[in-house]
Amino acid sequence: MENKLSRRSLLQAAAAVPIISAASAAVGTTSASAAPLSAAPQGGRPDAAAARFTIAVLPDTQYLLDDGGSDAEPVRATLRHLVREQARDNIVFMTQLGDVTEHGTATEMRAASRAFEAAGRLPYSVLAGNHDVSGDDQRGDSPYLRTFGPQRFSRMGTYGGSSPDGYNSYHVVRGGGREWLVLALDWRLSDAGLAWTQGVLDRHAELPAILTTHDLVWAEDNGTAHLSDNGQRLWDRLIKGNDQIFLALGGHYWPSGRTTLTNDAGHPVHLHITNYQDRYYGGAGMVRYYAFDLVRGVIDVETFSPWLLAKEEPTPLEAEHVELSGDVDRFTVEIDFDERFAAFAPPVLPAPRPPSAVMPRGTVAYWRFDEAGLATAGSDGAPVAPGTVARDLTGNGNDLTSQLLHASAPEALTWSAEHHDAQPARASLRFDGGKSPDRGAVLRTGPDAPVNSARFESGYTIETFLKLPEPFQGDHSWMGILSWEGRAGDAGKHSGWSDDEATCSLNLSGERFLQFVVYPVPVDADPTSWSHAIPVGRWMHVALVNDGRHTVMYVDGSKIARNAAEESRGISTLGKPFAIGGTQSAERYGQGFYGWIGDTRIVSRALRPDQFLTAVTG
Repeated sequence: MENKLSRRSLLQAAAAVPIISAASAAVGTTSASAAPLSAAPQGGRPDAAAARFTIAVLPDTQYLLDDGGSDAEPVRATLRHLVREQARDNIVFMTQLGDVTEHGTATEMRAASRAFEAAGRLPYSVLAGNHDVSGDDQRGDSPYLRTFGPQRFSRMGTYGGSSPDGYNSYHVVRGGGREWLVLALDWRLSDAGLAWTQGVLDRHAELPAILTTHDLVWAEDNGTAHLSDNGQRLWDRLIKGNDQIFLALGGHYWPSGRTTLTNDAGHPVHLHITNYQDRYYGGAGMVRYYAFDLVRGVIDVETFSPWLLAKEEPTPLEAEHVELSGDVDRFTVEIDFDERFAAFAPPVLPAPRPPSAVMPRGTVAYWRFDEAGLATAGSDGAPVAPGTVARDLTGNGNDLTSQLLHASAPEALTWSAEHHDAQPARASLRFDGGKSPDRGAVLRTGPDAPVNSARFESGYTIETFLKLPEPFQGDHSWMGILSWEGRAGDAGKHSGWSDDEATCSLNLSGERFLQFVVYPVPVDADPTSWSHAIPVGRWMHVALVNDGRHTVMYVDGSKIARNAAEESRGISTLGKPFAIGGTQSAERYGQGFYGWIGDTRIVSRALRPDQFLTAVTG
């Protein structure tokens, strides 16, 4: 799926959203101290740990570096822009796609060298196109090699090395808290060049790789791209057999275009042409941003001319080319980075944490469904028999006992090895609640469990991990996730939806909105918080935090908008059981929960987000 984005919207989004560290991205929470991307000063260094970063792509500049008549200023303007905005746009690298010059003469190469001095300390790669050289990478000496050979890049921190002939190089770039391999390959790779490139990939087998070369794909007028003859050779002998290569970029042809092919591992490889030399002013120094967003799982692509962007009063023709908005110039590529790279670079997850590490002061109850907490934790998908006990690992005596609802089959409650990446335990329970017929399962505390009567008037934090199945199939109505089972009416609370409503419950509406409703101790009210429509097929962490006055719901560490405005102190518990997987209404009226539930914790004070179960401290 692809979405069009404008440069303006990208910059506005960057200004509005805080930078998220790679560690935070892995657990789905944002850093409270993270600064907005827009707060970065002009110039400065990029943040290699930020989950959003940019790789800039500079296509064919040959018509601007032509000793028969040209103007290198648009190239210099682009490079100055990248240096000036390096921190603000978090530009970690720039790659050039060949045809730097028109004729490859020593004079043109000197002009190109002077133009590239504007890049300053910005790390970059340059490769040879057919207008810079002739023959394959075994051609020997050339003005290009003397200008853009290994000696030019050797002092860059990203530079990894070059082939013996000097025409192929690679860089290791840091962005999003990880390393990326960028291959800068000659326009005609020899067998020796192919062997050298394969060796680089083999030595960096755990790194996702971006291949750049000059001649890769050509496009129809509608932007649909196809492998060129040289591109087919690269595909057959290099790209399709190396799962690391997920993105391949070329120039040479126009119009620009793109396609996606499937490699030998069954994974997509995105192949793009970037070339604007046929446009106004030889491309006007057009640059393309590949803005990686590891949180959203996308690469946002935009194309613009910094040289034209800086003009205060552009002519109509200049204004037309400030930024390009066609489907092949501005688009979004969706990539689940962890899934795409799992075969060669599985994500590094936090280690499981023992119960003692996640029971801070005031922990009232903590349940988990691995061997530490569930007496019969077994194989993935095995039914959890009625009467199975999930121990309260605090030792406070709030053990849960499983029970099937209605006439449900044993498969209504099964043990699962699935879990949130940051969950302390590596296990969960799979609830198969539903309607037609009503079915489900629930785990309840015993009649004398201390948590049944705890009122939490000084504050509380209730946390759990959830995942909804994808696709979200079946006839699913309101579902209880967890609750205290006392009736609101029995607590003297009559202002809510029904006297039969639980005095405190976390529920899921038919529209997949989380609802937390609580009847406080001192007043007849039902302060209620609502989330957004939560996604399916993805684990999330939910926290309900009360400071003795107000309750705030957090989803994946982020505060939701529709938190209850009413003052709320305590919970009107009535000595009735605490339940996970349903509420009293599920047993009486309908279905139990449908999905997975993981570690669940109750603490008798308000915790900060950095103290949640997702917080990994070491």
